[in-house]
Order: sequence, then structure tokens, then C-alpha cells
Amino acid sequence: MTEPQIITIACLSDNYAFLLHDPGTGATACVDVPDHAPILAELDARGWSLSQILITHHHWDHIQGVDALKGATGAHIYGCGADAARLPPLDHPLAEGDTFQIGDIAVQVLDVSGHCDNHLAFVAPTAGAAFTADSLMALGCGRLFEGTPDQMWQSLQKLAALPPETMIYSGHEYTAANARFAVTIEPDNQNLISRIDTITAARSAGAPTVPSSLAQELATNPFLRATDPGVAASLGMAGAAPARVFAEIRSRKDAF
Repeated sequence: MTEPQIITIACLSDNYAFLLHDPGTGATACVDVPDHAPILAELDARGWSLSQILITHHHWDHIQGVDALKGATGAHIYGCGADAARLPPLDHPLAEGDTFQIGDIAVQVLDVSGHCDNHLAFVAPTAGAAFTADSLMALGCGRLFEGTPDQMWQSLQKLAALPPETMIYSGHEYTAANARFAVTIEPDNQNLISRIDTITAARSAGAPTVPSSLAQELATNPFLRATDPGVAASLGMAGAAPARVFAEIRSRKDAF
């Protein structure tokens, strides 16, 4: 099997869309559509035909280009069936536990609600990729607009259980801002300090910081590190349940 290809496309001011392409069959999916124009330009430059559009959640900056992209390509739209009223018309309604194919690439569906209700993540094990949008993000997680801290914590635990080499394709270029907060939680985390240097260099060069590996996130992302006794102790919460520690970290980020 030829290795899947993943292309990161910058959209709007700080959003990302992604193309997941199966060279063996020619099938190509786009994950989220903040703006159709740069996606069509990338497809044209590569000579790829779009077969599928995958929607993670209903927020406008992830779906506003869907109708135009479907109109230009005829691609089938996949998204959360329970949230169909807030999404463009779905050809394939999905729920947690569902699987589907992009050519020969199998994709698994996770419910990662918290940022909003009915937020999906798409996991493609053979591509070593998880498309997480505004759930797990590079050095962060999405603000809780509709969900609860407990709900988001459970969602993050689903993603944290993936193989550590999984690459996390999140929805925004928020990493530098997230890093400024993360270091307030763990100022002595050497992995984090080293990562901040890498982020600074990448952004200075105009390069994206997405994707990141799950292993990097487990070592540096404060929202995944609520299980670490040292993190809990530093917050004055020694012995507290990780979900409570997470809630405190999220509260501090909201006020940061």
C-alpha cells in the first residue's frame, strides 16, 4: 500500500484545513472547510479530485466553505448525525464508533465533545494521524463553549490513548499563544522549554506548528498533564482527581 499523503492548508487568519489523499485509489478527503478557495487551489496544483468532505463541528470557521467546495467538486459530506441541524446537508451522518473509507484508508470516528456538543475527531491509523480540530490542540484544547470540564477531560483521554507516534492535526495556529500559557503551569518543564524554542523558530520562518505528535503533547501540553502529580501539586491541588486539575487549568487559561 502506498503511504497516505496529508497536506496542511492555511485558511482565513489562523485556521487549517487538511487534505488526506490515498495515492493507490486517488481518493481524497478534506477535513473542515474554513474557506473553499485555498483548498481548490491545492487540489488543482496536485491534480487531485476531492471525494469526501469531513466536518468536525458546526462552528462557522470550520464549515463556511463547505457548500462552495461541494458545489465545485461533488464530494460527499460526512459529519455528526446528531448535529445535522447545525451542519451543511450530510450525505453520511456519523456517530462515535463508526468507521468509513477514504479509498483504502480506514477512518475511525470519535466523539470528542467539550469545545462544543457533537464535536468529532477522525483517526486514520494507517496514516498515523488524528484530525482533532478544536478538541486536542497543539499545546492546548478548545475553550468550553457548550461542554463541561468533565466532558472535555473524557474526550482528551480518548485521544491520549492513541499511539504516541500519532500526529495530531488540530484546527488553528494557536501554538505560540498556548505556549505562553503552558509555561505558567510548568515553568521548569524542559521538554516544554525546548518546544517553545522550536515554535518560535517555526513562526519566525512563517512555518506552521501543526501537526504535532501525541508524544509531544503528552510531554508538554498542560491539558493532558493533569494526571501528573507534580502539576497538581504546583496548583495547590495535590491528590486531586485529574479531572478537577484539568478544570482548574482550563479556568486559568480562560482568564489568561
